[in-house]
Amino acid sequence: MILPSKHLPQDRALLTVGGHVLTFLARPKTVSALWEELNRQEQGLGTARPRRITYDWFVLALDLLYSIGTIELENGLVARREV
Repeated sequence: MILPSKHLPQDRALLTVGGHVLTFLARPKTVSALWEELNRQEQGLGTARPRRITYDWFVLALDLLYSIGTIELENGLVARREV
């Protein structure tokens, strides 16, 4: 689930989804704005097989990023954690 496996493609692993989410966090955003940006970008890919990430998978990726100390929640905004 966190890493790709025999039954989980690389683009669906939580670590991959989390890395993709981090690309949208140049500045702090609300969870809903982050979700909308991720969906908008995925719809623009135009691949033959849809790679749509569900909201629950997105939230699990946020949970993973938070648990490893990569992001934080400040005043209702998700932000990259300063090292």
